Amino acid sequence: MSQPSPSNRPVQLRLRVTAAAENAIRAGHPWVFSDSLREQNRPGALGELAVIYDKRDRFLAIGQFDPDSPLRVRVLHTGKPVKIDAPWWQAHLAAAVARRRSLFDEQTTGYRIINGENDGWPGLVLDRYSDTLVMKLYTAAWLPRLADLVTLLKESLAPGCLILRLSRNIQELAQSAFQVADGQTLHGEPPAAPVVFLENGLRFEADVVRGQKTGFFLDQRENRHLVSTLAAGTEMLNAFSFSGGFALYAARGGATSVTDLDISTHALDSAKRNFALNADHPAVAACGHQTEQGDTFAWLDQTSRRFDLMVLDPPSMARREIERATAIRAYARLASLGLARLRKNGMLVAASCSAHVSAEEFFEAVRGAVRQSQRRFVEWRTTAHPPDHPANFPEAHYLKCIYIRVEE
Repeated sequence: MSQPSPSNRPVQLRLRVTAAAENAIRAGHPWVFSDSLREQNRPGALGELAVIYDKRDRFLAIGQFDPDSPLRVRVLHTGKPVKIDAPWWQAHLAAAVARRRSLFDEQTTGYRIINGENDGWPGLVLDRYSDTLVMKLYTAAWLPRLADLVTLLKESLAPGCLILRLSRNIQELAQSAFQVADGQTLHGEPPAAPVVFLENGLRFEADVVRGQKTGFFLDQRENRHLVSTLAAGTEMLNAFSFSGGFALYAARGGATSVTDLDISTHALDSAKRNFALNADHPAVAACGHQTEQGDTFAWLDQTSRRFDLMVLDPPSMARREIERATAIRAYARLASLGLARLRKNGMLVAASCSAHVSAEEFFEAVRGAVRQSQRRFVEWRTTAHPPDHPANFPEAHYLKCIYIRVEE
């Protein structure tokens, strides 16, 4: 990416941080908060590269500076000093691409290329849906580099289309100061309809312009596949179904019937379209597909239906640390409601995407609900992030899933 010429290059932005922050950076943590700063040689601009030195005046790290955020620096590089120039960015992108090279074949054309801090691109996510790339920014620090990012992605990945998605907290600034908007097409023709891509040979649509995340929940790919291996001969419920991914996999795996349950009619309509996209698959065509619109907690509490296989995959129940205890209780209640609708030898698949709830807290909430039901159970397995969604620091670990078979 471009750098200022020597004649107008500002004095390097130099920072020093607390001893605790130094230790965290050396341990690989990618965030430096404003209250960790001890010294700053001058005011810094949005997106400017800030160099952090340790107490002995040795290079510690370099990252992107945001003067208006409590998360003041997002670290790009630690170790020995490097020059952050166009070749560095090209190599940085190539490294992320290389990590995925052996993970997917032509049967999967939807996956994550850059997973933010975990790939060394803090606050930036890049997903592929066939020949469409979707870049989502979670920090305004990338906005001054947006033109260079577009050039880099076009030259390195040659997408047919590149879509920009923005987290809500930066949309107003992006529009007013940089004249870009959430859902804007940065390269290619704006998509006239949802983009269709492949996942393990199944066709799905992704609303890359207005949909949640970047248009689809790519992070549940491995769990969807596992559910398909458990589905033969079952009646399956997919609660908080979104666009029906778990149900479609179960149908291909041989389920006799699947029910998508979601509070959003828009999500259920998408699920119907995804089933239609795969109607040529014999197992999908043979499986009965139903949709139910409603609140999952209330529906499970009121229905008399029973299922052999149940997926409970709610949206985050703890978006802030203060909500953690309430979320844990909600997960336990949800599991209890689901267990009451599960037949003998049925499989409960419970997932959480709440980063503020640890894996062990979530798993124990579900296990506790099963124990309280006094039903004998076998824990089949637990899972975490798929390989294209690496998690390399504590706050990055959000996804967890537990499989429990109830035997009586």
